[in-house]
Amino acid sequence: MPISLLFKIAAVGVIVTVLNQVLKHSGRDEEAFFITLGGLLVVLFWIVPYILDLFTLMQKLFEL
Repeated sequence: MPISLLFKIAAVGVIVTVLNQVLKHSGRDEEAFFITLGGLLVVLFWIVPYILDLFTLMQKLFEL
Protein backbone atom coordinates (compact mmCIF):
# COMPACT_ATOMS: atom_id res chain seq x y z
CA MET A 1 0.00 0.00 0.00
CA PRO A 2 1.55 3.31 -0.99
CA ILE A 3 2.10 5.94 1.69
CA SER A 4 0.26 8.50 -0.43
CA LEU A 5 -2.95 6.53 0.10
CA LEU A 6 -2.58 6.93 3.85
CA PHE A 7 -2.17 10.69 3.44
CA LYS A 8 -5.27 10.82 1.22
CA ILE A 9 -7.30 8.91 3.81
CA ALA A 10 -6.08 11.24 6.56
CA ALA A 11 -6.98 14.29 4.46
CA VAL A 12 -10.47 12.97 3.80
CA GLY A 13 -10.86 12.28 7.52
CA VAL A 14 -9.88 15.83 8.46
CA ILE A 15 -12.12 17.41 5.82
CA VAL A 16 -15.10 15.23 6.76
CA THR A 17 -14.61 15.98 10.45
CA VAL A 18 -14.51 19.74 9.91
CA LEU A 19 -17.55 19.71 7.63
CA ASN A 20 -19.39 17.42 10.02
CA GLN A 21 -18.81 19.76 12.97
CA VAL A 22 -19.78 22.86 10.99
CA LEU A 23 -22.99 21.27 9.76
CA LYS A 24 -23.93 19.89 13.17
CA HIS A 25 -23.46 23.28 14.85
CA SER A 26 -25.64 24.92 12.22
CA GLY A 27 -28.42 22.39 12.85
CA ARG A 28 -28.05 20.36 9.68
CA ASP A 29 -27.62 16.91 11.16
CA GLU A 30 -28.88 15.05 8.08
CA GLU A 31 -26.39 16.76 5.78
CA ALA A 32 -23.60 16.00 8.29
CA PHE A 33 -24.56 12.34 8.19
CA PHE A 34 -24.45 12.28 4.40
CA ILE A 35 -21.04 13.99 4.35
CA THR A 36 -19.74 11.34 6.75
CA LEU A 37 -21.25 8.54 4.68
CA GLY A 38 -19.78 10.00 1.50
CA GLY A 39 -16.32 10.22 3.04
CA LEU A 40 -16.58 6.62 4.20
CA LEU A 41 -17.59 5.46 0.72
CA VAL A 42 -14.73 7.34 -0.94
CA VAL A 43 -12.20 5.75 1.40
CA LEU A 44 -13.75 2.30 0.90
CA PHE A 45 -13.48 2.65 -2.88
CA TRP A 46 -9.78 3.42 -2.45
CA ILE A 47 -9.15 0.49 -0.07
CA VAL A 48 -11.21 -2.30 -1.69
CA PRO A 49 -8.62 -3.14 -4.39
CA TYR A 50 -5.96 -3.63 -1.72
CA ILE A 51 -8.29 -5.86 0.29
CA LEU A 52 -8.98 -7.94 -2.82
CA ASP A 53 -5.24 -8.26 -3.42
CA LEU A 54 -4.81 -9.41 0.17
CA PHE A 55 -7.50 -12.09 -0.21
CA THR A 56 -5.97 -13.26 -3.49
CA LEU A 57 -2.57 -13.50 -1.85
CA MET A 58 -4.01 -15.46 1.08
CA GLN A 59 -5.81 -17.79 -1.31
CA LYS A 60 -2.59 -18.47 -3.22
CA LEU A 61 -0.70 -18.93 0.04
CA PHE A 62 -3.08 -21.59 1.37
CA GLU A 63 -4.10 -22.97 -2.07
CA LEU A 64 -7.84 -22.89 -1.38
